[in-house]
Amino acid sequence: MEINGEPATVEDVHRAAVWNYGHFTSMQVRGAAAPGLSLHLRRLREASAVLFPEAVPASDDQIRTFVDRALRDRDDASVQVTVLPNPTRWPHTDIMVSVDEPVDGAAGPPLRVRTVQYERELAQLKHRATLGLTFHRRQARQAGFDDVLFVGRDGDLLEGSVWNIACWDGTQVVWTEGPRLAGITMQLLRLGLRRLGVPEVTRKTTRESLSEMTAAVATNSHCAAQPIAAVDATTFPGDQEFTRLLRRAWQEVEWEPVRPTR
Repeated sequence: MEINGEPATVEDVHRAAVWNYGHFTSMQVRGAAAPGLSLHLRRLREASAVLFPEAVPASDDQIRTFVDRALRDRDDASVQVTVLPNPTRWPHTDIMVSVDEPVDGAAGPPLRVRTVQYERELAQLKHRATLGLTFHRRQARQAGFDDVLFVGRDGDLLEGSVWNIACWDGTQVVWTEGPRLAGITMQLLRLGLRRLGVPEVTRKTTRESLSEMTAAVATNSHCAAQPIAAVDATTFPGDQEFTRLLRRAWQEVEWEPVRPTR
C-alpha cells in the first residue's frame, strides 16, 4: 500500500481506516495492463468532482505513476486506487494505491440471490460508504443465499452488492436502469456487444419481469460473467448462447498499459 507514491505509514493506514470518506476504483492487472483503464481514470475524475469539487484532481499520468510504483516489479495483480481527503490540507486529496494477489476471473457455481429493498447513497459513485451493502450481503448469506440484489423504492431492480446484473431474454441483453453504479466491466461488455452487433438495452426491470429471462449473470472486475441460477424464487434455465456472446464481447475489450510512457 502506498499513498502519493510513497509507502503508507501507520498513521496513513489509521486515517484511511477511520475516516470513511472518499471513492475508489478496482481493477485486475495482467501483463502490466488493465481492461478499460481509461474508464477507471474517468471514474476517478468524475467522482472527485462530486466529493472533492474544490480540489485539483490528480492527473491520469500521476495516477498511473502511483500505480506503477506500487506494482514495483509485478505485472499481474489486483489493484485498488482510492482518493482520500488530505488530513491537513482540505480540500486537497491523496491517492492511495493498494496491490494484492490477482484474481483468476473464472466463474464459480451459479449464484442463488435474494432481493432486498435498498438504494445506496450517491449510487452513481463507487464510494467508501459500504456499510449498507455489506450488511445486506451478510444477511443474505446467513439466510442461505450467495448474494443480494438491490431493489429500489419503486420496485425496480438496481444492482447487486458489488456487481451489475445482465439478463438475456433470448434475443437481447437487458441491463437494469435506475440509481446504480455503472460498473466498468458492464461498460466494457456493452462496448464489446455493440462491436459484435448484439442487441442490448437498458430498461425498467422488476422481480416479475425476470420470469421473461432465460439467463442472468453478475458482472464485476473479478468476473465478467458469473452465472446466476436464481433470484428469489425465479430460476433461470441458462442459455449457452448468452454465455458465448459475453465471452466474445469480453475478448473485444482493450487492455491498456497501466505504466506511464517513459
